Amino acid sequence: MIRVVVVDDEALVRSGFGLILGVADDIEVVATASGGDALDTVREHRPDVVLLDIRMPDLDGLTVLAQLRALPDPPVVAMLTTFDTDEYVLTALHSGAAGFLLKDTEPDQLHQLVRTLAAGGVVMSSKASRSLLRTHPGAGPAAVDEEAARVKRLSDRERDVLVLLAEGLSNADIGTRLHLGTGTVKDHVSSILTKLRVAGRVQAALLAQRAGLLDAGREGR
Repeated sequence: MIRVVVVDDEALVRSGFGLILGVADDIEVVATASGGDALDTVREHRPDVVLLDIRMPDLDGLTVLAQLRALPDPPVVAMLTTFDTDEYVLTALHSGAAGFLLKDTEPDQLHQLVRTLAAGGVVMSSKASRSLLRTHPGAGPAAVDEEAARVKRLSDRERDVLVLLAEGLSNADIGTRLHLGTGTVKDHVSSILTKLRVAGRVQAALLAQRAGLLDAGREGR
């Protein structure tokens, strides 16, 4: 079972996510909490995945994210937001969040996104992340050019892996798609992070978005 904690300041949202996710046979919402209770709740229930509202009045999501990331064995955290251009989302992604979900995500899609998070994948709607980057690019032309130069250092196979990583696939799913062993995919991912000089999969996915790799990948299919 994938153990989930939902953190949101609105009780209706918490109960709604609990009901939706509880329908899946392989997902269990073990607890819900407001921002102020999030850390103690996660410590008590030790979930695999935390869905965390990015904007809460009692304790904002970025502060809670930092608290959760500081735990000895932190859960996977994805941010919940109402707007796909939320200015705080990029900060959360760069601070260790594994992605972000819109609160109006379809129930069936929500189940799959939670499974992706639990499997180590990145969860970012391509449409939403492109919109976010247009609104809050976070890098000037010189930085984008430098990032593009780093992408050029990747081999063709590494670029294939990066595209699938940015689309949210886990290592196992990438291996299946590219007919590679999971260990080989892990090696490629490690090399990609080193060459791109990023700390994790989300940062690599954002860089892939800025470099236009996802659009190029879809055109090549």
